[in-house]
Amino acid sequence: MERVQIGKNFEKQPTWKVRIGVLLIYLPLIITVPFVLLGILAVRGHLKLVGATGIRPFWDFVPTWITHRYIYKDQIVYETGTNWMHWESYRFYWIFNCKIYCPLSVALFKYMAYLVQIVENWWCPFEHDKKAEYKDSAIDKSYWHIYEKERSMLHPDDRENPIWNEESKEKM
Repeated sequence: MERVQIGKNFEKQPTWKVRIGVLLIYLPLIITVPFVLLGILAVRGHLKLVGATGIRPFWDFVPTWITHRYIYKDQIVYETGTNWMHWESYRFYWIFNCKIYCPLSVALFKYMAYLVQIVENWWCPFEHDKKAEYKDSAIDKSYWHIYEKERSMLHPDDRENPIWNEESKEKM
């Protein structure tokens, strides 16, 4: 897998660009998170209304506090060339970002993806080149597997896919 190149370029960036870049990290809190939360409520509501049970909770996607390597007293901070105005020289800054903002943000978007994958497995149990990545959102039966006539019209690979058919002879 090809890596994103960031560490090689960071020190070449002017300070003003880095400061603006850091501020842009927090824009999603203001712009996207409220909409993602509404989307989660809508998608969960949809799934519940069509009969879904056993949906994993959001907190399954959040790493436990104890698994974080650092606590406040030993949190490392950036010390090279800092002064009192540099956020990165404060432990609280790193604790907030590394133990709250980042894990909760990643969990929020992973949870939304999980829910949407369940929806797709339910309504669209049709193979495509990324569908194997949906196995963490596996369901018992898709909409198209409920009735014999519709199930018989499915392509054999779609009919037997264990991601949306727990009775499949194939293994996940």
